[in-house]
Amino acid sequence: MRVLCTTLGSPSHGRAQLPLLRALAAAGHQVLVVTTDALAPVFADDDVEVNAALPRFDPLAAIGPYLAQFPGPVDLTSPTPELTRLLMRGVAGPAVKPHLDILLPLARDFRPELILRDGMDMGAVLTAELLGVPQLPTPSGFGNILDPAETLEPLNERRRELGLPGQDDALSVVPHGRVDYVPPAFSFARHLPKAWSYRQTVDVERGGALPGWAAELPTDRPLVYAAIGTALPVLREHLAGPPEGAPITLPDTAESLRAIVGAAAGLEECTVVVSTSGVPLETGELPGHVHVTARVPQPLLLEGVDLFVTHGGFNSIREAMRTGTPLAVLPHFGDQHANAERVEELGLGRHITDRSASGIAEVCRALLADPGPRARARSARLAMLTLPEIGQAVGDLERIAR
Repeated sequence: MRVLCTTLGSPSHGRAQLPLLRALAAAGHQVLVVTTDALAPVFADDDVEVNAALPRFDPLAAIGPYLAQFPGPVDLTSPTPELTRLLMRGVAGPAVKPHLDILLPLARDFRPELILRDGMDMGAVLTAELLGVPQLPTPSGFGNILDPAETLEPLNERRRELGLPGQDDALSVVPHGRVDYVPPAFSFARHLPKAWSYRQTVDVERGGALPGWAAELPTDRPLVYAAIGTALPVLREHLAGPPEGAPITLPDTAESLRAIVGAAAGLEECTVVVSTSGVPLETGELPGHVHVTARVPQPLLLEGVDLFVTHGGFNSIREAMRTGTPLAVLPHFGDQHANAERVEELGLGRHITDRSASGIAEVCRALLADPGPRARARSARLAMLTLPEIGQAVGDLERIAR
C-alpha cells in the first residue's frame, strides 16, 4: 500500500504521526511524507521518503483577509468564538490553492492508496477527493477544535473551482473518521466523530534517554516539570519581525518563561525542571531546587514527575495522560485555550488564569495538595492502556484503503 502523509505546523505535528508511519513502514508499506523544510528533520531517522516541497503554512496569513471586519488589533492570546470561526474558514479558504498546486502533482505521481493528513490540511482533503482515495486526519490540536460546519462553505467553493461536486454533509471533511491516541471518554475533539483510537507511544524519539543530571534530582519532595512546547518557539521565530501595523497581538514566549521560572523559584518545597525549548532566557541566580534546560525527552521525564506545567499543546497533554501526570495548563494561542478548559472538565488538572509567577505557583500548590486530579489522571492512564497498540492501525488502514 502506498501512503501519502502531509505535515504542517510545528514539529509536534510530525511527532504525533511518527508512531503510525513507523508501523506502516515496518509492515512493508511505502510511505511518502510531504512537508516543509523546517519539519523534514522530524522524519530523518525513519524508513519513510520525505519530500520537503511544501511552503510553510501560516494560518495567520490565511485569516488575514478576514481580519478587516475587526475594529482593532486581534488578540491571539484571548481567542473569541468569532476568531475561531474565522480560523476555520481561513484554512479552507483561498490560501489552500498554493499548497494544493504543489501537493496535487506530487500525489498524482506517487499514486497513493491512502492519505494521512495534518489536521489543518484542507489541501490534502481536496487532493484525496480529486484522486478518489480515502483520507484521515492524524492527531493534532487543530483537529480537535475543527468545526466542520465552518469549513463546509469555503471547502465547497474550492471544490467548485476544481470541478468537484459540492457536499451537503459537513462531516465530508472526515468521511472515513480520524486517528486519535486517546480513548473516547477522554476525547478533546469537540465536533468530530468517533476516532480510530490507538495507544499512545511512550517514547517517540529513537534512542531517547534522560540526561545524567535527571538521576541526581532529589526524590524526597514533589517533582514539577514545566515546558512551553515547540509551537510557541516556532511562532516566535517566524514572527520575529512582523510587518508594521499587523492587526494581531501575539503571545510573548519570553514573558511566559520568566513567569514560569519565577513560579519555580517560589516553589521551595519542590524540585522544578524548566525546559525553554531553546528560547534565550536571562534567569539570573536561581535557587538550587530549580533546574533550567533547553530540552529534555519529555515523555520519559513525565514518567517520574508529580505535576506538569504546560502550554497545553495536544501532544503534551496526551503524553501526560499516558503517564498519569496531573496538568497545570498555561495556554497561549490556538487550541491551547480549549485544551485547558477540557483538562478542567475531565478533572485532569487546572487552567491557569493568573499568568503571574505567584498565580502559577498557587495553582501548582493547589494541584499538589489535591488527590483528585492525581486519581483522575490515573484513570486516564488506565483507559489509554486499554486501547489497541499502534500496530493494529495497519490492518484498519488497509481495510479503509481497499
